[in-house]
Amino acid sequence: MNKRNIIIIAAAIGLIAGILFAAFSKTGSRFLNKSVQEKTVQTTPAAPPAAGHQGHGGGAPPPPSSEASAQEQVAGEEPQTIEIPPEKQQLIGVKVVTAAVKPLKKTIRTVGRVEYDERKVATINTKIEGWIERLHVNYTGRFVKKGEPLAEIYSPELVATQREYLNVLRWAQQGTRGGSETSGTLSKMFTRDAEAMREAAKQRLKLWDITESQIKKIETTGTPIRTLAIYSPVSGYVVQKMALQGMRVMPGEKLFDIADLSTVWVIADIYEYELPLIKTGESAAITLSYFPDKVLHSKIDFIYPVLAGETRTAKVRFVIPNPGGQLKPQMFTNVELHIDIGNKLVIPDDAIINTGTRRIVYVDKGEGYFEPRDITAGISAEGMTEVVRGLKAGEKVAASATFLIDSEARLKGIVK
Repeated sequence: MNKRNIIIIAAAIGLIAGILFAAFSKTGSRFLNKSVQEKTVQTTPAAPPAAGHQGHGGGAPPPPSSEASAQEQVAGEEPQTIEIPPEKQQLIGVKVVTAAVKPLKKTIRTVGRVEYDERKVATINTKIEGWIERLHVNYTGRFVKKGEPLAEIYSPELVATQREYLNVLRWAQQGTRGGSETSGTLSKMFTRDAEAMREAAKQRLKLWDITESQIKKIETTGTPIRTLAIYSPVSGYVVQKMALQGMRVMPGEKLFDIADLSTVWVIADIYEYELPLIKTGESAAITLSYFPDKVLHSKIDFIYPVLAGETRTAKVRFVIPNPGGQLKPQMFTNVELHIDIGNKLVIPDDAIINTGTRRIVYVDKGEGYFEPRDITAGISAEGMTEVVRGLKAGEKVAASATFLIDSEARLKGIVK
């Protein structure tokens, strides 16, 4: 075989290979197109071809049918749900409860302190300058009765005022006796002036806390009282004593503080978020560790208008009778406030997922489907939470294993 024949045979083989390759390529392309078209027919509903559309030429794809558009629109409006079969619910311990309107009661527990009744605390001082010559009450804590002498003060100024009063009193008496011997007009003028001076001196003694009985004694004896006795204006205990035997006192200087402990105050702290729940007149049960078997009942007498910035609490006050004196200031107490909030739509606390910014519940839609729903929560009390918005009475929600349901919903992208 010569070289020319070899070239002719090689060319023929190449031509045959090219024809076979072209035929195979055309057949494979038709097969692939047919496969794609079959898959499209299975997944989307058939639609009539648009006018002017031929073969594989240009043109827009066929629009979806109106029925398919309606189905997609309805599906978009329906809320997403998560499916948990009944056997799986039993496995993870899902419990379902019904949201219902029930009476809601809240108990606020706090601590309080026994304090003096400020309305029954008296301060004793003097309005004159002098020296304490005798001290009748010489220790703190002593019980004194109303009208009992506490101390006796010598005051030169007081003695001088008493002498002035006695002198004016004598002049007035002399003017009255000598009225027949002198002119009637002069007698009347003298008597009127003397009486005015006497009343002025008497009024000054009264302003210095000289009692009417002491003034009568001065008039009867005609001798000034050397020391002024300071009397207790109330019955109670001496809680502060600044007076000392022989000390010099100035006008307005405090000598004693006396507190009547027949009634005391209990001051309790209420947190800021609990303030909307309380009001004046709410009943409370007060107990002390010193008397474990004794319960004191009282009502809120006053709510203080300021808030403590450090503890974010406000103070409330209770008035407690203390006839036996068992309650002593600065004792600690336990306070329980029982508040009737009224009928509210409630669900258990465990039914709510608190994300920090949202509160989510999973509503049982039946047949193993749960719908996540945002709610607005209100007051929580005794394991129940008020639902203000987002849920209706009679709807069922998951009350246990809610974190497992929520985790499943988040893994599937239903809740974000």
